[in-house]
Amino acid sequence: MEDYPSELIRNFSIIAHIDHGKSTLADRLLELTGTIQKKESGTNKQVLDKLKVERERGITVKAQTASMIHSFNGQQHLLNLIDTPGHVDFAWEVARSLAACEGALLLVDSTQGVQAQTISVFHVARERGLKIIPVLNKIDMPASQPERIAAQMQSTFDINPEDILHISAKTGQGVESILEAIVKRIPPPSGHTKAPLKALLFDSLYDRYRGVISLINIQDGTLRKGDKIASCHTRKKYEVTELGIMHPEELPTTSLQSGQVGYIACNMKNSSEAHIGDTLHRVGEPVEPMEGFQPTKAMVYAGIFPIDSNDFLKLEESIKRLTLTDRSVTVTRESSSALGQGCRLGFLGTLHMDVFRQRLEDEYDANVIITAPTVPYKVIYKDRTVLVSNPTEFPEVTDSTSNVKEVQEPIVNASIIVPDDYLGEIMDLCFSHRADSLDHRYLDSGSGSTSSARAIVTCTLPLSEIVTGFFSELKSRSSGFASFDYEEGGYAKSNLAKMVFLLNSRPIDALALIVHRSAQQAIGRAWVKKLHSIIPRQMFEVPIQAAIGKKIIARETLSAMRADVTASLYGGDVTRKMKLLENQKASKRKMKRIGQVDLPQEAFYDILKSK
Repeated sequence: MEDYPSELIRNFSIIAHIDHGKSTLADRLLELTGTIQKKESGTNKQVLDKLKVERERGITVKAQTASMIHSFNGQQHLLNLIDTPGHVDFAWEVARSLAACEGALLLVDSTQGVQAQTISVFHVARERGLKIIPVLNKIDMPASQPERIAAQMQSTFDINPEDILHISAKTGQGVESILEAIVKRIPPPSGHTKAPLKALLFDSLYDRYRGVISLINIQDGTLRKGDKIASCHTRKKYEVTELGIMHPEELPTTSLQSGQVGYIACNMKNSSEAHIGDTLHRVGEPVEPMEGFQPTKAMVYAGIFPIDSNDFLKLEESIKRLTLTDRSVTVTRESSSALGQGCRLGFLGTLHMDVFRQRLEDEYDANVIITAPTVPYKVIYKDRTVLVSNPTEFPEVTDSTSNVKEVQEPIVNASIIVPDDYLGEIMDLCFSHRADSLDHRYLDSGSGSTSSARAIVTCTLPLSEIVTGFFSELKSRSSGFASFDYEEGGYAKSNLAKMVFLLNSRPIDALALIVHRSAQQAIGRAWVKKLHSIIPRQMFEVPIQAAIGKKIIARETLSAMRADVTASLYGGDVTRKMKLLENQKASKRKMKRIGQVDLPQEAFYDILKSK
């Protein structure tokens, strides 16, 4: 590693929307630099997508790092690719990755054009001062329109079309020019090898044998095996037991120098000590800490409970291990009278939640029930303000004694890019989800018989409206052509209330919801109908009700199972038959008064798995 001073190092990432070919391009770059063999990527495509969930869904969830050696003008250069996810829910991973780079490839699909998430990540990269290399991918496709998309990139990003590289990551066409552009256009890191050690910790993972493995970017100085280092954040001291580069698997080296990106293993056993954005320095040589990352705020909360309540401790341990690789998840314990002991988790979005659930099932063989997702509401009392993310803790705002002045809900600034043909449908969808400040402008005029002009729709939406089903509805209404992105927009006053569901007049806490008053009737009726179809029949009649405060807004009645008590009668007076039926009715009334509704865990699973 001593052969690669700062001027021969380039640290870069790839910015792209989902399915624009980022992981495929990473494979080609690794092949061209001899980091992996061609046959290896042929059988194991998307080398950097290591998780099972990434391969199944075709998305990047966890940012990976890979170091490559590339020879240019007779000089060997060290290129560090820090991979980034493309979905809005993993913006935390993107910000982390960009902090360790000096440049980025802006990858756009020449058949689909600029998408919403590409725009948001581009602005993050530009704010950090990264050198942008624009790249048009998939030029080998019949539907490719490179001139039109290049004009789009010029108007959207203010990029000179002459600077855009045209490639096909699938076939490898033009990929060599990217390696040349990385060396020529991206500036080398600005660190000094002789300066005191200063390293940015930008990711961590857990190894059961070696403890916490930290991914670091050496800003200044040199780090060797056996060095004593300390954290600026925790003040704790460690000894480096192993260090090296990701090539793309771990490759131990003797040292890491300024500008280089690699991993270190030290005697750090507790994962909470590895703070993302922390600055590491040599013991006895303190340095000014670098600007860390803003801790991410969870946007979506859900309760996770084991299907078998005896598995709670195993589930909790699995969640703890999984959060080592995803620090943006917040975890607290909670208990429910219906579902028993569980955990309340905070996520960055619903895809993030769904991926976390799938990783629990794939990697830890967990069987779980996830409650309906909610967002953090701000309840303003006369004397204090409280954030509430659990519906069971939401106050009864209809009760005049609750001292609630107002309730605010989180809103987001959303942008949707959609072909002109579907603009009316998307406007209608936004209005039906309580959109405000709705506006649109055209990205291009469209050209050719197959393409229509594309518009960007901007609006403010309540976060609660987009956490359940909005994305799939957007895709179905636009035939899959629309792309969607959002960023936090603060809080706004809203007319909200807590809806509870009663079985035989007893509330079921796990099914409580926070709803907007404009949709309370529709939501109440839909959930009551669903409960009616799933709850098993009892020996007595069960009223299923949806209530807001003391007002019942929807009801279904689950009829009782009845034995034929008159079957044994043969002839005789009718009063004998009436007496048996009256006795049966009295017994049913008594059962209803004292009976408990038997609601098995499987019923909860069926109720909550689809909204």
